[in-house]
Amino acid sequence: MPQSLKRETPPLLCMCNIRKQYPGVLALDDVSFELRSGEVHCLIGENGAGKSTLIKILSGAVQKNSGEIVVDGKSVGLYSPAEVQRLGIGIIHQEFKLVPELSVAENILLGNEPQKKGLPFIDVDRMHSIARASLSQLGEEIDTRAPISSLSIAERQLVEIAKALSKNIRILAMDEPSAALTDKELENLFKVIRRLKTEGVGIIYISHRLEEIFEIGDQVTILRDGRCIHTCPINEIDRPGLIRHMVGRELEKEFPTAELERGKEILRIRNLSAGMLRDINLTLHRGEVLGLAGLVGAGRTELARVVFGADPKDSGEIFLDQKPIHPRSPREAIDLGIGLLTEDRNKYGLVMQMNVRENISLSNLHDVVRGPFVNRAKENEVARQFSDNLRIKTPSIEQEVEVLSGGNRQKVVLARWLFTESKVLIFDEPTAGIDVGVKLEIYNLINNLAQKGIGVLVISSELSELLGMCTRIAVMHEGRIVGVLDRNEATQEKVMTLATGGA
Repeated sequence: MPQSLKRETPPLLCMCNIRKQYPGVLALDDVSFELRSGEVHCLIGENGAGKSTLIKILSGAVQKNSGEIVVDGKSVGLYSPAEVQRLGIGIIHQEFKLVPELSVAENILLGNEPQKKGLPFIDVDRMHSIARASLSQLGEEIDTRAPISSLSIAERQLVEIAKALSKNIRILAMDEPSAALTDKELENLFKVIRRLKTEGVGIIYISHRLEEIFEIGDQVTILRDGRCIHTCPINEIDRPGLIRHMVGRELEKEFPTAELERGKEILRIRNLSAGMLRDINLTLHRGEVLGLAGLVGAGRTELARVVFGADPKDSGEIFLDQKPIHPRSPREAIDLGIGLLTEDRNKYGLVMQMNVRENISLSNLHDVVRGPFVNRAKENEVARQFSDNLRIKTPSIEQEVEVLSGGNRQKVVLARWLFTESKVLIFDEPTAGIDVGVKLEIYNLINNLAQKGIGVLVISSELSELLGMCTRIAVMHEGRIVGVLDRNEATQEKVMTLATGGA
């Protein structure tokens, strides 16, 4: 349908003059947003701009302070998750809403389990059949009887998407659905989105990957500091224009350049095998940013966990400063000078109910204790220093991290590891779900760490990120290192050839 005709049709959804105030933070200030049938309306902005808050209000999980929600021209009064489902609204949250102990099928059909005919029992076979059908739309064959706790981050993301697709939806809101997906999985997701558009479903799409906005979007609305800055058809704006509206300034470079001088070897992995990992050989030098590429399931995170002492090795050796080490726990790895920024920052990187101050000092408490007690003055000083240096947006260092945006949570994790003064830092998907402005800050920080002589290992699913930031890129395929490319020879085609098992 032509764009001009789409905008003439009445809105399927209107969120009018929405305001949401948290203690010390105005999350949304008089925000209005419209969605039409058969349209992908992209919602973008920096971390903390208010995007996820708007979606949580739409889902009924968070109540607005004022404003109105209108569906099909009718104002919705009492707004709850049950009302959301009745209205045909599906939500894919940035933070997974899955029950780890339940199976894939049980999570997909949770609250909508099919009943046996004439009996008050769940039809288990039909439940698994529906779940498999929802996953097959995404081109995936995940075992529907497997518990969620056994799945990777990417697989959990696909289950979240399948969960929304299993319902009879007319409006679908997707908050960072691509953050953990490979290019192939993303291509399948876009096929599903295009099909839903032809069926008249209105889709709200949130992503920090701006190339996706131009590929899948029809309309775009940009938020900044809780306010609506600009709305227009996607074909009337370019990438620099989007960034300018998002951050309020021009960004000269997406990937900052830095003069990095590779120093002595700091980490060596020799003939290492563990679980799916086979005969891994890899070196990392001081002052180097080494990338680790590969498809989901290639073994990148598994390798990081072994080096960090979170998982045991079966055989092989690890050397730090040319001395053999045997980290049997994360605590031992931290004491040796190895830090890991985990892929799942919410589950493994932070204690969500603790505040900013407590999370920053958590991995290095012996530096802020006096006798058997925490030296609160010292802890406050450290937390304020890192909060200021990293520009963590929080009303106070006493603020619980669970209410911070994704980008600011990542900064708290960064602060925690910087406080440990590690020799080796492993970044696992450091910019997943993070806007271009904060990405640039993290890239500059990575370069600064390397310039100080720290060895940095970056795991990323974004090839452009590895190509733009790393001095070398090691590529993994099915648990093995299949090639190492220097910066001057690495291309997207070469990396993907190796990652998919090519020579």
